[in-house]
Amino acid sequence: MNGNVRGRRLASPVRLSLAFELGSSLDGAWWPHTASVAGELPELVDALSARLGEIIAMSVNWSPWEGSPDFDALNCRIIRDPSAVIAHHRLMMVTGRTASASLLVVPCRTSNMLAVMVLRQAATLPIMPRERDTREFRTGEHIVSTARAEGALCARRLGTARLAHAGAPDPVATG
Repeated sequence: MNGNVRGRRLASPVRLSLAFELGSSLDGAWWPHTASVAGELPELVDALSARLGEIIAMSVNWSPWEGSPDFDALNCRIIRDPSAVIAHHRLMMVTGRTASASLLVVPCRTSNMLAVMVLRQAATLPIMPRERDTREFRTGEHIVSTARAEGALCARRLGTARLAHAGAPDPVATG
């Protein structure tokens, strides 16, 4: 992103990654600068509009009372216990007029190296071979794979809810 929003230059450009092909259970990630996500939404919307068209809907899978996961704490634990899990990822579904994207929200206090690795892995961007043998790569891989699983589950729930709302049979029940 070039950091321009509505003709002005941002002091802190939007930190966003998107896959070349959208439509997966996870299409990328957004790393806000502060915990005040709402204050950064206008810039995110502007950045996403180029790929998705005019943004017409956003949904999130967390409440304002939920704490943000600590990716760096997981970065330390993953070495000792590869089965360590994050209870709940912050995911955001952004729907535009021409496309939609599912984003993992990277907590603002995440260390630079880990956050960049998560951004790249979430968007399936290339990773250098020498970077694959790092703790950040392994932790990022764990975070992204669990976020993809959670994203797929959320997509199924949303799809089922839309079908049920439209009066169509529930695909889970008709199997």
